[in-house]
Formats: sequence, C-alpha cells, structure tokens
Amino acid sequence: MDQDFLIKIVVLALYVGVLFLIGLVASRKINGMSDYYVGGKKMGFWAVAFSARATGESGWLLIGLTGMGAMAGYSAYWVVIGELLGVWVSWQFMAKRFKRNSDKYGAITIPDYLHSHFKSTTNKLRIVAASILVVFIVIYVASQIDVTGVAFHSMLGIDYKLGALIGFLIVLTYIFFGGFVAAVWSDMFQGLLMFFGLVLLPVVIWFSMDHGTGVTDGLNAIDPSLTQVMGRSSDPWMNIFTLLGFSMIGLGFLGSPQVYVRFMSIKDEGEIDKGKWVAALFTLLTDAAAVTIGILGRIYFTKSGQDPESVLGNNGEDVLSMVTEEFLPTILVAVFIAIVLSAIMSTIDSLLILASSAITRDFYQKIFRPDIKDEDLTKISRRSTIIMSLAALIIAVIMNYVSPDRQIFWVIIFGWSGIAATFCPVIILSLFWKGYTEKGAIASMVSGFIAVILFNFVFKEMPGVGPYFVAVDVLAPSFLVAMGIGVLVSKMDTKGVANTIDE
Repeated sequence: MDQDFLIKIVVLALYVGVLFLIGLVASRKINGMSDYYVGGKKMGFWAVAFSARATGESGWLLIGLTGMGAMAGYSAYWVVIGELLGVWVSWQFMAKRFKRNSDKYGAITIPDYLHSHFKSTTNKLRIVAASILVVFIVIYVASQIDVTGVAFHSMLGIDYKLGALIGFLIVLTYIFFGGFVAAVWSDMFQGLLMFFGLVLLPVVIWFSMDHGTGVTDGLNAIDPSLTQVMGRSSDPWMNIFTLLGFSMIGLGFLGSPQVYVRFMSIKDEGEIDKGKWVAALFTLLTDAAAVTIGILGRIYFTKSGQDPESVLGNNGEDVLSMVTEEFLPTILVAVFIAIVLSAIMSTIDSLLILASSAITRDFYQKIFRPDIKDEDLTKISRRSTIIMSLAALIIAVIMNYVSPDRQIFWVIIFGWSGIAATFCPVIILSLFWKGYTEKGAIASMVSGFIAVILFNFVFKEMPGVGPYFVAVDVLAPSFLVAMGIGVLVSKMDTKGVANTIDE
C-alpha cells in the first residue's frame, strides 16, 4: 500500500473515531424527543454559533467558494459581503425574537413554531411546511452525499459509490445515537477544523509560492477582468445581475430551518449576544480565506489564454485539492480531506435531524397520533432518520448514474435555495409584520417552492433573458416572489387572524 495513502487513511480513521465518540457521549443525554431534536434547549453559544455556521456553509464553502474565487477573481468577494450581512442581520435582529416565540410556544420544529404562531385550527399549515421541508432536504442531503463520493474519489482515489456509502454510514451512525446534541457537538469540532484550515492555508500558499509583484499583477497577467471588483462582463446589466447573485446568497441565513432550529436550542437570549460575534467572525474569515485560496490557485496553476476549467476542473472545483497537494505535506493533506468531509457532513447531519423531525413530530405525532407521548417517539425518530437517509442515498446514486457530468454544486445551490426561498420570507414576516396571516404564510411557502422550480428550469432557459437569470440564480427572485405573494394574500385575507409579535 502506498505510504501517502496509508497516512491519509490513518488520519481519516482518527477523525471518524472522534465523531463516533461524540455520538456515544451525546447518546447519554437523549431522554426524549426535545433532547433528540433541539438538545433540550440547553446548548451554549460556542456550540450553536459554530454549528450554525458549519451547517450553513456545507461543502459549498471549501469546494464551491474556492472554485468561485478561481473563476471570478476579485468579484467573488461579494459573496463574502452578502453572507456576512445575512449572518449578522439574522443574529442581531431576528434570533432573539425567534427564540422568545419558539420558547413561548414550546416549539421544537419550524412547523411547530408556525402552527402555534398563527394559532392554526387545522393542520394545513403544518402539512405544507413539513412536506416542502422534506422534499428539499432530501434533495439537499442527496447533493451532499454526492459531494462526499466525489471528494473521496478525487482526494483518495476511492470509487465514487464506495466513498458516498462510507460518508453516509459515518454521519448516520453518530446522529442515530446522539441526535441533535451529536450533530451540534460534531459540528463544533468540524467547524473548528474548517476555521483553522481555511484561515491558515492562504498564508501557507502565499509564503510558499513565487508571488512576484503581488496578487493584482498576477491576475492581470492571466486575465485583466479578474481584478474587476464590479464584474467581468462588458454588459453592465450582466455585471449587476451577477453581483446580485453573489451577494444575495446571504438571504438564505434569514430563516432557513437548519440554521434557525439552532436558535431554538440555545439556552437563553444572553447566549445569542455572545454567539453573534463568533458567527460573524467565522463567516468573515473563512469566506474571505476560501475566495483567496481560489485566487492564489488561479495565479499559480493557470496562464494567460488557458481555459481555467481544463486545469482547475468544472467551475474550479479541483483548486482546493490541487493547492493542498502542491503546498502541504501528506499528513496535512489528509487533515484537509477531513476538513472537506467536515464541511459536508456538518450539513448532512443537521438536515437529516430536520427531516426526521418533520416526519416524526409534524406528521406522525401531531397529525396521526396526537395521543402519543414525546418520550415514546425517540425510536420512531431514529427510524425516520434512517428512512430519509436511505432516500437521499438512492437519489445521489441515481444522479451519478443518470448525469455523470453534472455540476454538483448546482444541485447544492438548488436545494439550499429551495429551503431558503420557501421558509425565509415566512420567518421574516412572522417576526416583523402583525398583518401576516396563516393564509399568507401558506401562500409564501407554496409560491416560493414553485418559484424556485420555475426560475431554475424555465426562466434560465428563455432566449435573451436566460443568461441574466443564470447570473442572478434562483434564490433572490424566488425570495421576492414568496415575500410579495405572502403580503398580497395576507392583505386580501380579511377574515384571517393577524399574528402576535413579541418586541
């Protein structure tokens, strides 16, 4: 066996061992459904902040954003600005209100929160919310399992299907036993790996490469448009739509269930004041570092006139693995493989817990078995986690078989945008507008769900305007549609009961 390969396997085995240990310790804290899904609402700010950021970023941060930096140059820093604003607004202006309300309602899921907030007398709102949540989460988890297989194949030479299966079994094992507590604790461990790995790597690259007169001159020598902060196109409208697409990614942090369930779990509002600084610093440093890694990789590996994708892979997705192999010793390359897997798995575990909660709490208990007690549902919670996991694994394998040349991060962004466009407008309006009604909330979710599909599969393919919708992507326009339809329907709903807002 090759010595370098053996070192990588040993480091990964240690990493997996830590995850299993976390799951084992966390399992001792699971005494009921509240513990399994929101950690008994006793989580501290360090764990919640790191978990929320690790969950929110996924493999997009390490592979997608580094690739974007390599392909777009300086304009990719607009993603950093957009995500930082989204995270700050979420923690500063929304988290306390959401925590206060969810505690008042005794909610442990997002559909729980919505059902109680609008004083629903039927299960219509809960069914719509839980159904859309399950659909997009399974798609999102499938894309993350897909990335796991790709990562194992590109970084270790392991067969894609075996890699996807290994990653799937690792994450399923520790959340099966430890639930939300295991997910948050493991996310904190994995978030720390991501943070230090990303922040230190650009420094190592900079001092290891012959950087000559500087980054700007290096990019200008390859392609002067790479240094254009306001966009690379000669069409000013294309630049506007592109920069909007980059910066509006941060909208997804303003109410996405996988992030906001962490605000439910934090032990008190004082922890939110502390956690916002951790979350903001994490976002600023890791996002900026990811873009910088891509830019330095572009300077080092490509030349003027070259097709960057022929060197750096589709959308620059290979740039991270290329720079780690070039500038780091084998043992640190192995650590970075663990970091990439951390980014992916920290998202998978949170999404599986969320999907399981929608099935167990919002369908089984609240609709079909309202007589069953919370403490009797832990076994069912674990079974639903396995079912959702298997469904996502099957979809991932089908995607690989049907479309071997797919752009994997297109699927990730589609899943992320679907969840965000469906739920963020609802959470925002429920927290800040007293005139928002239950019918308006349902209209927001349904229109957001439909808009993501239309903008992705119809508007992007339209002649003439299609490229502009490709540039802006689906999240921002779908978000606006869901927000507008929700307001319109609420104003027309004269019989609707306006919701109560805690200041």
